[in-house]
Amino acid sequence: MSKIINPLFKESEIISIITNFNNEGFIFCNGKRNKIKLFELNDVIVNVKSFKIPNIINKIIYRYFRKSKARRSYEYATYLKENGIGTPQPIAYFENYDFIGLKDSYYVSEQLDCDLTFRELVQIPEYPENEFILRQFTRFCYQLHQKGIEFKDHSPGNTLIRKNEKGVYDFYLVDLNRMEFHQNMSFELRMKNLSRLTPKKEMIIVMSNEYAKLSGEKEENVFELLWKYTSDFQYRFHRKKRIKKKLKFWKK
Repeated sequence: MSKIINPLFKESEIISIITNFNNEGFIFCNGKRNKIKLFELNDVIVNVKSFKIPNIINKIIYRYFRKSKARRSYEYATYLKENGIGTPQPIAYFENYDFIGLKDSYYVSEQLDCDLTFRELVQIPEYPENEFILRQFTRFCYQLHQKGIEFKDHSPGNTLIRKNEKGVYDFYLVDLNRMEFHQNMSFELRMKNLSRLTPKKEMIIVMSNEYAKLSGEKEENVFELLWKYTSDFQYRFHRKKRIKKKLKFWKK
């Protein structure tokens, strides 16, 4: 086993949670690829993400050539916290190996209760303070870009949103294992990074307006490029869904 545990937490307690992962805890998400369970630890709710056991090729890759998703999640979360970017407190990662390579792996963080995710802004146009939140979210994204952080899974469900006591909103990134860090991010890369968030033109208009104010770029240039990348992504996304639907039909 390979592991790193945040010194703010008691090592024996975290190890006990991982050891008893299959038999204890409450299921929070049981997906096709990964499973998430919640555990009570003193006055903290702990979120444990168990990653799918990789195929034989990836078992070798994650053992010798590339960091596991669990380790990347922990290291990226630590980097975000150090740079003032919201994400649930990282607690630990664990990697278990067999004679071939990586077997199972876990990322442990504090469970963060939120008021909504970005997805609600997309699905519920009448959500209270919708535009106010959207503009604050755009500022959050601009801050990421200014720090050279490319969050590659920047999709609607991966930003948690919580209103603080001052009446403004805080944003927290989750599902962190795909990130890149740059000295500088080009305008094109910045717009491409935002292209998976919403298919709604009216939201792109608001985001473009706010991003232009922050960046000094012309608003029409921001909108034109962001809408182009958004449209391209939506086309690929729906084409992929159509292909999968046809394949399922033929399999039947």
